[in-house]
Amino acid sequence: MRGQDEQQLDVFSYVSPEQRVPQDHPLRPLRVLTDEALQQLQPRFNKLYAKTGRPSIAPEKLLRALLLQALYSVRSERLLMEQLDYNLLFRWFVGLEIDDAVWNHAVLSKNRDRLLNQDLAQKFFAHVKEQAAGLMSDEHFTVDGTLIEAWAGQKSFRRKDDDGSGSGGNFHGESRRNQTHASRTDPEARLYKKSAGQESKLSYLGHTLVENRNGLIAAAMTTQADGRAERDAALLMLYELTRKRSGRITTGADKAYDTRDFVSTVRELGVTPHVARRQHGAIDERTSRHPGYAISLSKRWLVEKPFGWLKQIGPLKKVKLRGLAKVDWLFVFSCAVFNLIRIPKLRAQSA
Repeated sequence: MRGQDEQQLDVFSYVSPEQRVPQDHPLRPLRVLTDEALQQLQPRFNKLYAKTGRPSIAPEKLLRALLLQALYSVRSERLLMEQLDYNLLFRWFVGLEIDDAVWNHAVLSKNRDRLLNQDLAQKFFAHVKEQAAGLMSDEHFTVDGTLIEAWAGQKSFRRKDDDGSGSGGNFHGESRRNQTHASRTDPEARLYKKSAGQESKLSYLGHTLVENRNGLIAAAMTTQADGRAERDAALLMLYELTRKRSGRITTGADKAYDTRDFVSTVRELGVTPHVARRQHGAIDERTSRHPGYAISLSKRWLVEKPFGWLKQIGPLKKVKLRGLAKVDWLFVFSCAVFNLIRIPKLRAQSA
């Protein structure tokens, strides 16, 4: 018998979001890992909020919502709130009941200084990395940087001494440099191109240190874009990695890192530089003759996998935040999300 197309709405629902999400859904192990990392952040959350007054939105829910935004390529925070309103899977992951009201999108902007900052992103990243114990190599790494296009247009890049009566953004035929020009939209962005023949864009540089076993991210940071930023960031990440250990490690890198200053400094840190050689560079046969050197170079492609995910799926192709601090928060948090995706898969493979 044909069923009736009845449109009457039910008043009550006796099925919770927890029951609606399949037990084998890929978000379930991610939710467990996320909750473990957020549990480690409870002491920090307690210090950020007063003990009296009107209760705020739980910081755990805000962070879970932003994690979903990175996972599902939600292009804006307004659209994220719209998804939370009707998407039961999103409600379950964030921790909202079916009848709970959805927040205004401005809540995320208001929490950027207090909660969504660089320090919390690094803490969250560190607690996620702790859960990858046994999956990461502690001796062999690869370092690289990627260009992050800033949320600023070329016409906003004007002379610093321009009082507003200039050419109105017509910069054709004009020589523009970071020393004399700055963006009116994002003053901390820098005009930069990563290689010859490419278009110069207002950008930041994101840097990652990836371990060579499974390609998990061991360290991440963001800097302003300039010719020395990649090497300087690599030294900072390697210093933090080596200052609490005694044995030597190796790090692979491309030809841009083959300079005498970089190679000599990493050797002082107890790191063997397996850097791709260039003509008249600092790497010679004393390093390249060892079998480990060729192995490190063959693993260099692992550092490109996070960059591909961060830009194609994640929010880093063109950031919608302005200022180095906010871009760094987004980059480090997104790197933690990338590790969260990889950890359950790697655990299943090892089992």
